[in-house]
Amino acid sequence: MKSSVEKLSDTRVKLTVEVPFEELGTEIEQAYNALAQQVSIPGFRKGKAPRQLIDARVGRGPILEQVVNDMLPSRYERACQENELVVLGQPNIDITKIEDNEFVEFTAEVDIRPEFEVPDFSEISVEVPAVKVDEESVNEELTKLSERFGELKDTKRKMKTGDFAIIDIKATVDGELVEEASTEGLSYEIGSGDLIDGLDTALRGLKTDEDAEFTTTMAAGEHQGKEATINVHVVQSKERKLPELDDEFAQLASEFDTIEELRESTKSQVEESKKNQQAAAIRDQVLEKALGEAEFALPESIVDEQVHAQLHQLLGQMAHDDTALNSVLEGQGTTREEFDAQTRKDAEKAVRTQLFLDTLAEQESPEVSQQELTDHILFTAQSYGMDPNQFVQQLQQSGQIANLFADVRRGKALASAICRVSVKDDEGNEIDPKEFFGEAEDDVEVAED
Repeated sequence: MKSSVEKLSDTRVKLTVEVPFEELGTEIEQAYNALAQQVSIPGFRKGKAPRQLIDARVGRGPILEQVVNDMLPSRYERACQENELVVLGQPNIDITKIEDNEFVEFTAEVDIRPEFEVPDFSEISVEVPAVKVDEESVNEELTKLSERFGELKDTKRKMKTGDFAIIDIKATVDGELVEEASTEGLSYEIGSGDLIDGLDTALRGLKTDEDAEFTTTMAAGEHQGKEATINVHVVQSKERKLPELDDEFAQLASEFDTIEELRESTKSQVEESKKNQQAAAIRDQVLEKALGEAEFALPESIVDEQVHAQLHQLLGQMAHDDTALNSVLEGQGTTREEFDAQTRKDAEKAVRTQLFLDTLAEQESPEVSQQELTDHILFTAQSYGMDPNQFVQQLQQSGQIANLFADVRRGKALASAICRVSVKDDEGNEIDPKEFFGEAEDDVEVAED
């Protein structure tokens, strides 16, 4: 087999492959055996007719067509390997010449990963926020914990953020009741995020048995994008009474006997959380700087696929209604053109990051253990809220195990490279990145979006 490569651009090549017939013996025999089972020739049992009679009955064309179809995948893959091409996406293949009993020639145009120099990570330096654990942040976490044990009690005062209300909502558009946006006896926390745009503002300052009316734009449903009149009635108003932060609370809310012990434990948790945030900041800044130093073109077809996938997923949530999407965007103060431009920008960033990390992974050559792959699969299943066994079955059926393996490999490669970076916090203190990305680098998830 002979092959040659013509470079069409930095990200696309044309592969020309010539396969001699002497290499197609297996495919030719398989093609004749398959056709022999399909034709009936007097005097011969099915599958036993000689080749000459099959050629005479159906012609040579069907045989050659089957041979070409059978040999293409393996010969294309072999040509890519021989020419050391890292291909992206599916090729456009054309059969350019068939000389019976001599050779078959085909061409394949395909996107490839661009070649570029990975920057020297030892020359990269970043600065990240210092880890600060003050009393305010500890108290904030203790307050969040106490809220889980708080009691709701009726109040006669005006409601404010953090209060709870039992409310009846009636929504109308052009005087017509919108049933899907209307409800009775709904329990709602003010400030938890507007159930309906404008609801929080309307509820603040109301008391039990008071009403408010406001207008808003419907965000979904049959009347999406239209102006609606919302009437809200407060059936009950409640405030949350928090327990005292004392030893009794510590025993109720934790395994500790005293509030001092609970406070120290909370302080350690806050510190650990801030260290994780610092590690994420190091990773993000290093990756951003490295990408900025590695200039390379992007394969447009791969970017287009990414854009199409993002748009298809979003439209799928709206029954593939472009008008509905445009209405939502209008309600968010943006246009479809701005949305499409941002979607492409995000896709380009995702493709650039993955191509960079794949090249980095080849350079770093990290080993991925079965346990690391298993841990990543469990982590991913948990993030999707799926049963791990069902998730693994889906991965196997769709052939996606290799993609998760590549995810782990990229993460380990980046972690290894980050260990060579110079890091300081904003107070001038030196930070050893190996503290975060050394032995435990597989625990750090690599953001690719």
